[in-house]
Amino acid sequence: PITVEQHHEMINTMLLKEFPYSKIMPGVNRLLEHLWQHRVPMCIATGSDQTGFDVKVGGRPELLSKFHHWVLAGSDPAVGHGKPAPDCFLVAADRFDPTPIDPARVLVFEDAPNGVEAALAAGMKVVWCPDPRADISVHAGNPSVTVLRSLEDFQPETFGLPPFPTGDPSE
Repeated sequence: PITVEQHHEMINTMLLKEFPYSKIMPGVNRLLEHLWQHRVPMCIATGSDQTGFDVKVGGRPELLSKFHHWVLAGSDPAVGHGKPAPDCFLVAADRFDPTPIDPARVLVFEDAPNGVEAALAAGMKVVWCPDPRADISVHAGNPSVTVLRSLEDFQPETFGLPPFPTGDPSE
């Protein structure tokens, strides 16, 4: 038997070894470039701490350059509670200049159930690209949650954002 702390340490060690080999989800680069070109303010709100974040995205400065800021719930003192609490999304929204007036006008992209719960608790809309094994029925019929198989299926105009160009080669 091992303690909870030992289990956490084992998992963190394993994740830190694997994160550098993680791939960007299909559709992410196209979406980020499109939103950035249209000056749509974006940030990252992750449950990771600084170490995990650096390992996951530190080697991708071209990706990070598209974001106004990032909130690392695992190490940011302004974030009182991690996901599924809404704290990290509320802190992230508050750091935009100007701050969004209405959380319902904030669109969160998530891959994790806890993140979906956190965004909903913050009063925000969610585009959820879950693991294929996830139970998506829990959010069936929720107008604040859009479930996509892939970000390649995202249609920005559905959310009042500029549409992708017609004839985009990555469509």
